[in-house]
Parts: sequence; structure tokens; C-alpha cells
Amino acid sequence: MNNYLIKNAAIINRGKTFYGFVLVRGGVIKVVSEGVPGVESDYAEVIDAKGQTLIPGVIDEHVHFREPGLTHKATIFTESRAAVAGGVTSYMEMPNTIPQVISIEELEKKYKRAAETSFANYSFYLGATNNNLEEIRNLDPSKNCGVKIFMGSSTGNMLVDDLNILEQIFKESPALLVAHCEDENTIQKNIQKYRKEFGELIPVYLHPEIRSSEACYKSSSLAVRLARKFGTRLHILHLSTAKETGLFQADNDFDRKHITAEACIHHLWFTDEHYNTKGMLLKWNPAVKTAHDRDSLMEALLNDQIDVVATDHAPHTIEEKQNNYFESPSGGPMIQHSLAAMMELAHQGRITPEKVVEKMCHAPARLFRIKSRGFIEPGFKADLALIDRNCEWKVGKQNLYYKCRWSPMEGQIFHSRVTHTWVNGCLVYKEGFFNEMVRGERLEFGWGE
Repeated sequence: MNNYLIKNAAIINRGKTFYGFVLVRGGVIKVVSEGVPGVESDYAEVIDAKGQTLIPGVIDEHVHFREPGLTHKATIFTESRAAVAGGVTSYMEMPNTIPQVISIEELEKKYKRAAETSFANYSFYLGATNNNLEEIRNLDPSKNCGVKIFMGSSTGNMLVDDLNILEQIFKESPALLVAHCEDENTIQKNIQKYRKEFGELIPVYLHPEIRSSEACYKSSSLAVRLARKFGTRLHILHLSTAKETGLFQADNDFDRKHITAEACIHHLWFTDEHYNTKGMLLKWNPAVKTAHDRDSLMEALLNDQIDVVATDHAPHTIEEKQNNYFESPSGGPMIQHSLAAMMELAHQGRITPEKVVEKMCHAPARLFRIKSRGFIEPGFKADLALIDRNCEWKVGKQNLYYKCRWSPMEGQIFHSRVTHTWVNGCLVYKEGFFNEMVRGERLEFGWGE
């Protein structure tokens, strides 16, 4: 059943908060209004929000759900389940699985699997390599979120390090390009330097020295130059340095802005001081860096140089993460706690709740031109999250939904908690309980319209 009346809610939409109600029929928002509704008997189910905050469902455009081939870490089922528990109703997933998603045939296999098992709406990136330009040329941008290009260390042959191929991809891709930017030569030189001193036992606090600001800026500035040269629609992922923010313009009009950027929760939350307590659990690529970098990323987010907030949700088993520096894989789980973390920053006065909604819900929908999602307005799909913003709770293993069963946020106290999540008008999550019959839909995009 996907007919609901959600009343007495503090609704956040397009930079404003107002108290009112939302009527959902057939999975689509029909009415959004201030005040109280009239007769309620015609509605299938009434939800009294009791003053809680209603927002559009979060759209996370950067996740790794590990299926196929790495399902001991995570699956589309488990991680989309964790996503809806955190108010995330749509996601876009990366291609570095086994096999790698570097052909349209493999891409369609993932869509089929998601249709069978995903609690949330979904899209998948095609991975770029040094030798799959024809696949990129044939990608339909109205049905797929984009092309992922690794301009830094990756697995297999997904590192695109041939400048001629890079230029062809930037010139010819019919779809939006998203880029992981770290310069491989710089990273390898830094590894050699510290390997001489520490051997295989490099301490994790040197991770931001190995995957340095220089490595990030050298690669991201190259990507920006190529995008400007060819007029490419480029989105740079997980900025981690203060210096990189200078590459981007302060504007939130995506019709005029063809080079955009993402910040991730861990780069907005942690600093290099946290390596002392979190150890390898904080090892991400690009690395978490200094407090100055973190604060500069937040400033750039607030002034619209950085356009969206995502997670780079990338789970590994705890046993894998507890290995030495070279054996411990980079990445960690975050999608269940991304909205709570950003609302905690709002609780601390570092950002407004309205800005959180802009960067996590509105901006991804507008940047990727996702059809009919990302806003609480008539005609839009009813992807919604209800949040209790006066609820103190602590992250612990007992309330984790990730398959890997750990989180870098363990022990953190939050003051906001998602109580209800709707996907296409279906109540998929309520107070710790899941409707496991709900399945998301394939996202559609408005490129070329």
C-alpha cells in the first residue's frame, strides 16, 4: 500500500521549513500544504509526525555495494537495507566489483540484480578503462547515471593512465563523467619513501602523506583542464583538500555549471588526529587529512563551490581492515549514518538543516537530472524520510545494519534519528522494522531533454 497522509510535519523543501502535511497517492506526492488537512477518512493510512522533520529521501551518488564478486563484504540487499534505515532512498553504485562493470552487458546484469533485491532506488556507473571507449560511446545517459573514471590507484585495469585515452573519453562520453582523482606517480614515490623507513609496517597516520594533497591536486586539476578543453560534464568525487576547492566556482545553478564536486561524510567529520583512535578503520582513498582541510571543505560546501554530500560507502570485513597498511583495504561503511552525521553538524551549528537537505537531496537530483525525485512537491515520487531531531542515541553494533557489522561512527552520540522512510510511496522502514517486500526502481535521467 502506498497511499499516505503525513500530517503535523516540519517539512523542509527548497531552503524553507514549514509546518504542514503531505498527501501521497499511488506512490506519488499529490498535495503539499501548510496547516492541517481536512477530512482524513479517504486516506489509506495517516502518519502523525508530531512535529518531526520530513525531508525528501537522500540521494547518495557514490556507493560501493560490492555485488557481484565481493559479497562476503556486502550485498545490494544488505547495504540498501542499511541505506533506507538512514533515510537514503536512492543510490548510484560504482563499477569496481568482480567482474568489473566495464561493458553495457555487465551493467544490465547489475540492474537485474537490483530489481530483485534492492530496498532503495538505484543506478549504476559504467567503468572507464584504457580500452573500452566503444562501450562508453554506446551508453544511454537517460538510463544510466554516468561513467566512472579512476585517475588514481584502482583494481585491475580500471586505472586510466593513458593521456590520449583520457582525452578521448573526456571528448566523446555521452554521459556525465565522475572522477576519482589522485596522481598515481606521486603516490608511488611517496610509498617508496616511507617503505624505505618502515618496510611493510607503515603506520596508518602516514596515509595522508602517501596519498598527499599534492597527489590529489595534480590529478583533479588535470581533470578540470580536460573538462574545460572539451566542454565535458564532469563531477569530481570526494574532495579531501583545501587546495582543491579553489578549482570550483561558487554557484548552485547546474544548468550553467558543467564542472561540479562532491564532499564525503568522512572528510567533513574526521581529521588526521582520528588515526590515533580509529587506526585502519579510517583508511579511505583519498585520505582523511588535516583539520584545515576539513574546515575548508565545509566552507566550500556552504558557499556552493562543493555541490553535493555523499558517502563513498565502501565496506570491508573487520578482519580485512585489521591487516597491516598494505593489506588493509581502503574504505568503510557510512550510508546508514550519513544523514544523522550531517544533522549532527546542524545540531552543532556548523550547517543549517535546510542546507543539509539541499546538498543531500535537491542537489544530487538536479546535478544528475534525475526525473521526479529529490523534492517534496506534487508530481514527484514519494521518496521521503521522517526524522526525530530531538532523540539522543549512540551508534553501536546492536543497531548496525551493514553486513560487515562495524562502523567508524561506533560510539558516536547523535541527536537526530530517522524514524520512517518511504520509497516510491511505500513505507519501507519504520522504527527499526523493515518491509522486506518493498523494492526500489531504476532511476531515470533527463539528459538530452
